[in-house]
Amino acid sequence: MDQTNLSSSMPTEAQGPALSKLADLLISSFEREEIKNQTKTGINVNRLVSEIATWYEKFRNAMDYREEEVVRRAAIERILKRRFLFGGGNGAKIGPILMRELLWARYFPDASISDEEIKKVGDVIDLYLELREQLMARKPDIKIKIDPLIHELLSSHLEIMLNKSRDVELISNFIFHLLRDKIVIKDDTEENRDIQVFIAVRRAFAKDDQAFLRFHLFEQYFGRVTKENVHRIALDFVKGYQELEKQLNYPLKDRIVSYVKKQLPALLIFAEILRKERGGTRALIANAQKFRDMVFAVSESRYKTISKKVRTAIIRSVIFILLTKFIFAFSVEATYDNIAVGHIVWNALIVNIVAPPILMVIASLFIRTPDVNNTKRIYDKIMNILFVDKPELDRPLIISLKPDKRNPVLNFIFTLLWWGSFVYIFYYMIHFLAELKFSPASQGIFVFFVAIIAFLTYRINQTAYSYTVFVRQNFLSPILDFFFTPIIKAGRKFTEGIAQINIFIYIFDYMIEMPFKEIFGFLEKWFFFLQTKREELG
Repeated sequence: MDQTNLSSSMPTEAQGPALSKLADLLISSFEREEIKNQTKTGINVNRLVSEIATWYEKFRNAMDYREEEVVRRAAIERILKRRFLFGGGNGAKIGPILMRELLWARYFPDASISDEEIKKVGDVIDLYLELREQLMARKPDIKIKIDPLIHELLSSHLEIMLNKSRDVELISNFIFHLLRDKIVIKDDTEENRDIQVFIAVRRAFAKDDQAFLRFHLFEQYFGRVTKENVHRIALDFVKGYQELEKQLNYPLKDRIVSYVKKQLPALLIFAEILRKERGGTRALIANAQKFRDMVFAVSESRYKTISKKVRTAIIRSVIFILLTKFIFAFSVEATYDNIAVGHIVWNALIVNIVAPPILMVIASLFIRTPDVNNTKRIYDKIMNILFVDKPELDRPLIISLKPDKRNPVLNFIFTLLWWGSFVYIFYYMIHFLAELKFSPASQGIFVFFVAIIAFLTYRINQTAYSYTVFVRQNFLSPILDFFFTPIIKAGRKFTEGIAQINIFIYIFDYMIEMPFKEIFGFLEKWFFFLQTKREELG
């Protein structure tokens, strides 16, 4: 795995002898990195149209549960898919429409996209359309869905190209170099270990989704798509694609991500300080008291944002659940009741719609923000990162692809207990619902959504504790893990599944959004026409 971005983009000689080599290189890169101001000479959009489009986009995104960091990429993909489906044409035609829609929804500030950038967007679209044509010509040789892959790669390429900040890339590479030697896979190569650490850092810190991860691995394997290499990429695509999917489905990926997440609280605070101070970070660190005060101030500020993020996540989750519940309640449960019972069992139907969101809100009430002792631990870890070349952040993660063969009986017992807990929990849940006279369909839907709520609540908890440095495991943790982990794992599978078949999303994307955006375009032209007539009055 080629991970040279950090080293190649920074000075090779440390300028601050007291700092660790990695910390000095990262700080130097921020000193040299210019903040690219949003240009005010780009295309403008009508404010009223933009206001309506923004509210529409917020409602649309609430139905599609994603991290905030990937919402814009997903919007680019959604617009591209719609334009391609309805015969969008080439880059010169799609590029301006795409960028105008993004400006309408305020994914970019008004007048921040220039004509030159729009032309570049069109050129990139043409490159991927050419790649698609070449891959389609070889379709008998590859058993993959080419169009969804092109949409993911193209939207990721455009998002990265249009992003005017390299902060995430620089800090991600720093974290990669900091943690790579802390993770050991006993029965695999260092190259595969490096790839998995890279993926874990991108998932945990940069919040990349599967599309972003696939794009980054694609670039590592093939290089950036250009006119010169598009033919070579098409020729070598099968082998490269298989390697990409192998790495994305690596058996130990989740354990590595979990380990990386535990190391992030101090790194997240330090990253925020880097963004705030830019060229003044080195001088700030030199003043011990000022730097300590800054760490505490930034930490306290970040803690306050947690409650806002949690509220946003809860609202989006409740909307996501309610809309999905309506589909299942009236298409599956009501249909089953009419056939099997002869009428709709309204009590069970209402409970199935109302109970899951209430359970999620109740669970969110138990979320707590970190305290001052947590901030002290963050400060100590930051100092360790800054001044120790090989900081001891945590015990190394030593894992293996194959289970421990020294005690196969114990492994068998643990596996049996795991599946036993899974069966036990779901059996008694169904038994309880049967006592309440829920029909089999109502029981299945209730269990289905309780599992989804467990997973979404777990995700929200992860957000709430993203700045928490855990010192020791709570004594109740093993008990909670035994009873709730099976439900959470099932909920994760269910959530990923319904995200693919959410009928509301398809209705909005292909039946509502298309005419809406055409109306927005018409209104914008009409308002421009009225403005022109008004200006003619002098």
